[in-house]
Amino acid sequence: MTGPPGSAFPVSDWSVREPGWPGGAIVWHAGLRLDAARRAACLALLDRDETLRADRFLQARDRDRFIASHAALRLLLAGALEAEARTLSFSVSAFGRPSLAGAQAGRLDVNLSHSGEHALVALSPTGRIGVDIEVPRPMPDALRIARAHFHPREVAALEAHGSDGEAAFYACWTAKEAFVKAVGAGLSRPLNRFAVAVPPAPAALLEVDDADGPASAWTLAALAPAPGTVGAVALAIPRAAIALAALSPDWADRIGT
Repeated sequence: MTGPPGSAFPVSDWSVREPGWPGGAIVWHAGLRLDAARRAACLALLDRDETLRADRFLQARDRDRFIASHAALRLLLAGALEAEARTLSFSVSAFGRPSLAGAQAGRLDVNLSHSGEHALVALSPTGRIGVDIEVPRPMPDALRIARAHFHPREVAALEAHGSDGEAAFYACWTAKEAFVKAVGAGLSRPLNRFAVAVPPAPAALLEVDDADGPASAWTLAALAPAPGTVGAVALAIPRAAIALAALSPDWADRIGT
């Protein structure tokens, strides 16, 4: 399902679909709560580099999230490109942004985010795309963080919320993360160099420096893929429609079939 730019897509819009060619930009939701057998199947799908990266995590839950989310990415790309999931190869930028490499290089722009038991995978056949998801936790110092790092327009909007602004902070944070990830600069890009709209205003890129502007060249949308989550997607195409879909809860059973 698609929606207008700047809208927040509710959970009900994330219909379960089989992986396939997106036609246009699409964001997929995948649940990461897997049993031991499914986690093992996911691990077997990854290549050596991904396995080494997974092994660097100190906490088992972080390692498991990495393995499951990257397996979901491979399954979705395999469906979109009509390729074998295990044969896909990736390059990773200095800021951790994955790109298709080898025979599939350049066919789709890809981005991945995970938090808690949820992952978002964004695919675009044309413009650069970035996605972010968070499972919010109490953030009593949200305004202090915003004042230290955010654009003055965002700070002013968050200050207007007073002490009841954690939800607005997370909406702002995920929107900024999605844009930074689409640009490909990671958090090396100063967050006060561009501004996004803060709820209750609809999601939008308000200001951006010339290197990646103008702001009107971008579509920014708020996402709510599951209860208790907040997310955003940024796409370097003006006023683009972005499709939403979800993998079925048993998606990991497709590995090896």
